Amino acid sequence: MLRNLDWWTVLIYIALLSFGWISVCGASYSYGETDIFSLSTRSGMQIVWIGTSIMLGIIVLLLDDRIYDTFSFVIYALLLLLLFATIFNPHSIKGSRSWLVLGPLRLQPAEFAKFATALALAKLMSIYGYNIQQWRHFGAALLVILLPMLCIVLQRETGSALVYLSFFLMFYREGMPGSILFTGVAMVVYFVVGIRYADVAMGSSSAMVGPFAVMVLIQLFSIGMVWTYCHRKLAWRMLLCAVGVTLLSLPLLAFGVNIVYIQIAQVVILVGYLFVQALSSRIRNYFFIALFALASGLFYYGADFIMQNVMEPHQRSRINVLLGLDEDLRGAGYNVHQSEIAIGSGGLQGKGFLNGTQTKLKFVPEQDTDFIFCTVGEEEGFLGSAGVLLLFLALIWRLIYLSERQPMPFGRVYGYCVLSIFLFHVFINVGMVLGLTPVIGIPLPFFSYGGSSLWGFTLLLFIFLRLDASRRLS
Repeated sequence: MLRNLDWWTVLIYIALLSFGWISVCGASYSYGETDIFSLSTRSGMQIVWIGTSIMLGIIVLLLDDRIYDTFSFVIYALLLLLLFATIFNPHSIKGSRSWLVLGPLRLQPAEFAKFATALALAKLMSIYGYNIQQWRHFGAALLVILLPMLCIVLQRETGSALVYLSFFLMFYREGMPGSILFTGVAMVVYFVVGIRYADVAMGSSSAMVGPFAVMVLIQLFSIGMVWTYCHRKLAWRMLLCAVGVTLLSLPLLAFGVNIVYIQIAQVVILVGYLFVQALSSRIRNYFFIALFALASGLFYYGADFIMQNVMEPHQRSRINVLLGLDEDLRGAGYNVHQSEIAIGSGGLQGKGFLNGTQTKLKFVPEQDTDFIFCTVGEEEGFLGSAGVLLLFLALIWRLIYLSERQPMPFGRVYGYCVLSIFLFHVFINVGMVLGLTPVIGIPLPFFSYGGSSLWGFTLLLFIFLRLDASRRLS
């Protein structure tokens, strides 16, 4: 096993742990401290978490690799029960009930549920005859993801629940139709465009740019799918009709007419026409495109209703700050604003280890957990930040390479699950520190302070390394 172990990935893991400890030390250090290795400090405790994580990784490597295949569903069921039990946890930490408090030890089951869900998906999708392009098979995989997501949402830990959406990258690699991935991207576009320009008026009328643009996009996306999957000449006719009606309706703005209703009518007519085409030609793609257009409209107005009437005020504020609708530098935008200041103050080479000012004076909340990357930017500068991102890039590239060389579907599917989770965490965490993605409170792998996340990521990675080390015996 040791001879077949991918030592490059292990070295990257050790390097990330080392840089992570330096960052935790810099983020938690206070002026006047004399012993950064004391267990009374966060930097000292992080050494404990790192040491136990390495021991955990060694244990995982020493176990028989067949255990992970044989007991995949058992491990998943146990973690699911633990997640469900945590919902009724009487201990609430920062409004979240996702932590189990066992004396001085606090554990977050959601961090361990990631590798359990990845194992369950790998087991399910490696069963003989499984075909992700069959709806009942795809639905079974979705159920495996949705159950832990639901439990985590009920724990009021929405950020951790969103991580499970990363498994769709693995689905795409395993043959999921690209139209499903495109649908997800389209929903994000509808939400951002619709909310961002919801209150921007079109001329002197009551028509707003947001809903008007979303209705136009629904038509364009649907016609593009007709072009791709059905009939190109028909798509051209539909496009000319949609553009013609839109252009003819624009002069009505001068008379105060709300032309959004015209666009809504066009979408309704488009859906009806596609259903008729599906029945007359017996081509199912028309039916699916009609459902896409219908679901797009329902999603937009449903998302707008949820944001205005269901979301908590602080959640709406975060979205508004991200989209540039509000600044709120003392409220929802405070964390990101201070983080940007810290990163910008680092310059090219940084201020040096333990010499950061923003982080030492504790201007950045959660600077040793969710916002730890700002410490890297301030103390190590652009060069240090780029080096950390290159290390993560090397890890992602290595995971792709290892996943593709797996001889069995179980190892390949699990490998891409690991890849998807790491990619999502790095992209969202670094993005939110830079103000590019929403602040959803997820850790940066191997950097953020805490034992649960470090143990969870170690288990996730080393189980895959153990499977890869036994690939020649498969």
